[in-house]
Amino acid sequence: MTTISANLQAVLARIQAAARRYGRDPRDIALLAVSKNWPAGCVREAALAGQRAFGENYVREAVDKIGALADPGLEWHFIGPLQSNKTRLVAANFGWVHSVDRLKVAQRLSEQRPHSLPPLSVCLQVNISGEAAKSGAAPGETRALASHIARLPGLRLRGLMAVPAPADGFDAQCRPFRQLRELYDGLRADGLAPDTLSMGMSHDLEAAIAEGATMVRVGTAIFGERTPL
Repeated sequence: MTTISANLQAVLARIQAAARRYGRDPRDIALLAVSKNWPAGCVREAALAGQRAFGENYVREAVDKIGALADPGLEWHFIGPLQSNKTRLVAANFGWVHSVDRLKVAQRLSEQRPHSLPPLSVCLQVNISGEAAKSGAAPGETRALASHIARLPGLRLRGLMAVPAPADGFDAQCRPFRQLRELYDGLRADGLAPDTLSMGMSHDLEAAIAEGATMVRVGTAIFGERTPL
């Protein structure tokens, strides 16, 4: 096995072990391989090892990779901060956006989604730790914003995403994930139908799974330490 293939199998084993430990079905937890700053060849290695869903942070880099691979079986997720002037490219090239954090961006994505494609799956990003330098809607804005997004015709609201502040210790890692899950439960109580909690990365995926993650976003543990393209 290549290093990427071996790393991928190790991450899948971690997900399965955490699911069993916390009473979850491993089939309910998807792995998103974060391939930002890695060339198309590395994505191809992971795809040959069975990985189908890939997360990207930078629009131009991602569009180049999508074009180079030209594999309709791959699923592309945009997970980085999204500027209004990049929404058209994202709407046309991605199947998912995890980082919708304001209504203007959601409206542009909806309007610019090609009619030939299915609705764009989106998650509302929540700044669950209240960090000034981090993107995301405030927790108190989440339910109203989600309600607006759910009515946009070019989008399908799938759920919530967060990147909590780093924390040491399992209990400290669990707290923000639990808060995000409670917000998710609030959306369901409002009559919405989210099915995705995008939370947990290489260092804290076990805590995220314990608190209900349905998708974990893992880059370093699969591809290694990132180096700019």
